[in-house]
Amino acid sequence: MISADLNTILPEIILAVYAMGALLLAVYTSKDKMAGLLTWTTAALFLALALWIGFAWHGTDTAFGGMIVDDAYARFAKVVILASAAAVLVMGENYMARRDLLRFEYPILIALAVVGMMVMVSAGDLMVLYMGLELQSLALYVVASIRRDSAKSTEAGLKYFVLGALSSGLLLYGASLTYGYAGTTLFSGIIEATSDGVSLGLLFGLAFLIAGFAFKVSAAPFHMWTPDVYEGAPTPVTALFATAPKMAAMALFARVVHDAFGGTIGDWQQIVAFLAVASMFLGGIAAIGQTDIKRLMAYSSIAHMGFALMGLAAGTAFGVQAMLIYMTIYIAMNIGTFAFILSMEKDGRPVTNIAALNMYSRAEPGKALAMLVLLFSLAGVPPMLGFFGKLYVLRAAVDGGLAWLAVLGVLASVIGAFYYLRIVYYMYFGKPTEDALDRNASPVLWSLLMASAVVMLVGIVNLFGVEPIAQAAALALAG
Repeated sequence: MISADLNTILPEIILAVYAMGALLLAVYTSKDKMAGLLTWTTAALFLALALWIGFAWHGTDTAFGGMIVDDAYARFAKVVILASAAAVLVMGENYMARRDLLRFEYPILIALAVVGMMVMVSAGDLMVLYMGLELQSLALYVVASIRRDSAKSTEAGLKYFVLGALSSGLLLYGASLTYGYAGTTLFSGIIEATSDGVSLGLLFGLAFLIAGFAFKVSAAPFHMWTPDVYEGAPTPVTALFATAPKMAAMALFARVVHDAFGGTIGDWQQIVAFLAVASMFLGGIAAIGQTDIKRLMAYSSIAHMGFALMGLAAGTAFGVQAMLIYMTIYIAMNIGTFAFILSMEKDGRPVTNIAALNMYSRAEPGKALAMLVLLFSLAGVPPMLGFFGKLYVLRAAVDGGLAWLAVLGVLASVIGAFYYLRIVYYMYFGKPTEDALDRNASPVLWSLLMASAVVMLVGIVNLFGVEPIAQAAALALAG
């Protein structure tokens, strides 16, 4: 029934119709003067959809002959995507407005990107997967270069576009090989085709698909776009790149390897484990020499994606659960961290040099303490929530028979702790500087920073109930 199919994708339809309606309304009325209102309205709609999806009927629905899958796993990912996109929109609105970057297209493009992400995590077919991925990517290419008078922002958009097009090519080649050897683009058909063993052609198809996904999650060695795009894009856009698209790409990655190639775990496990090790060590070691906090966060994100991939490499339902919990904690940490980075200003101009934080704790003791909590959590220092995120993925690796991967993960975590603790050292023990940062009084940024830091401390009690929800989501995918 077409009505039942449309009902399954109703949240995506509502968001897409809203984006197109808002675009028409803004074009024919006050254009950029509506940008602030559109930003807050879009964020409110994201939150409303997140609540609706989160409290919706719990079961598994398929639509359009299995091309769309609406299960507990997809709903978990959608709630995280919508909530994080809403937070990023709200915290970046003031920054964009003060620098004359708040165009009416900005929230609309993010809304369209989020539609793409929601389609990605519900994909049950290679064609739907690609459609969602490209809708997300095309919108993000534009917002990366939204600061048109900046060479760095333009370069960021161009690099993201060129390398994104390359990753799309790899993905399409892998999809065409998979279709050629499996005879179908449906994940349910591919897993049937692999039940008697995997042909060499299908393995090549899978390898190319994984390479395409690795680009999207910025896993090494497909990470090369990440530092330049993070540094060049406006900071609220960087905050977006570090949160919702990462969740969408990682959720899609897990969906494909479990739903389409779940019968051949031994074949893709080694590739994912290699990506995890490469990402953890490259991200950790390359971040040590960074002086720009946005570039440092780029390498930090590469390393964190390595830890999330470690959970996925386990090839078990618990591994998927660990990955979902890790990604949720990672996004919560990033929202607070980028709220702090957005508040770093000198004479009204954004500052991203880490040295500007020298003795910051004297001027802003509360914000410095909140940032210390977040940095300790990012480093995985107990008893912060980030430590428990890492514990989950390490346990998943050990339970999945990959103890060597867990050992390498611990080593990479020790390396990663250095560059987070260096920022803490600057804030509390650095040399006093004449060029102290301005006192930023934005209530939105302050609230998000403090809320994120509190979550890192209080969340250790029961993870705010995320653990059983992530378990149900993981069982829906890999049970």
